[in-house]
Amino acid sequence: MKRAYSLGCPIWACAAWQGSLYGPKSPRSKWLTEYSQVFQAVEGNNTFYGLPSADTVQRWCQETADDFHFVLKFPRAITHDKKLRDAATETRAFVDLLDILATAGRLGPSMLQLPPYFSGADLPILADYLKHLPDSLPYAVELRHDDFFQGSTHERKLEDLLRQQGVDRVIFDSRPLHSAAPNDEIEAANQTRKPRLPVNPIALGKRPVLRLIGRNDISQVQPWLESWAPTVHAWIQNNLHPYIFTHTPDDRFAPFLAQRFHQQLTQAMPSLPALKQWPGRAAPQQLELF
Repeated sequence: MKRAYSLGCPIWACAAWQGSLYGPKSPRSKWLTEYSQVFQAVEGNNTFYGLPSADTVQRWCQETADDFHFVLKFPRAITHDKKLRDAATETRAFVDLLDILATAGRLGPSMLQLPPYFSGADLPILADYLKHLPDSLPYAVELRHDDFFQGSTHERKLEDLLRQQGVDRVIFDSRPLHSAAPNDEIEAANQTRKPRLPVNPIALGKRPVLRLIGRNDISQVQPWLESWAPTVHAWIQNNLHPYIFTHTPDDRFAPFLAQRFHQQLTQAMPSLPALKQWPGRAAPQQLELF
């Protein structure tokens, strides 16, 4: 049965998940398989810093469920170092890995995360870069410069460009993280690092991507879960396939936030299947601990 949407976390390799999401004695080599038994997608932040080998990507395909998707970040060598210019060699190397995932049915929209200094004046550079990407693969663009928010001329031009190219826009919602003073040192560090961006819950393509940046106390994120669930429900009703990724300052809590989002969405969509039981333990029991 086709899934209504894909839910996941920013990583899968988290030792703190042993005994909850993962079996208490599950070796690291089994974590991706166990992760894919529960969630349908994962952000691949590791590709931002360097590319894995083709053999590694092939192994990912073999270790994951048939309907699982990797949402990989374009390498920073392309987006930040070269700012989309003269990056044909680096892009080809990345696309070659995406082709492996696509052939195996494991590819979600790859995220082109642009630096905060990439402004409206650089929009023609983005247009040219997107034009030369293989149009058979799905992409999503994340922008952080003020030029691309709050209905500006640059934002309208950006939206026109992405619609024409069939590319989605990543929605980065850090409002929960910045909604109150930090509860611990990890939250304090994340509040410093994670930007505050306006949120425009508009889907431009077929695969809207939401990155929800939460808190370690996931109960503090509840108002935003309640706000996002109807939007995600509407996307699904309009035959879109959303990708939802839940972040927490301490990664140990990210799966619990994802589970709570799914529970909230189920209230709007009672027919939505429950997440599968976590290999480490029954998820509802673990959730009560937080």
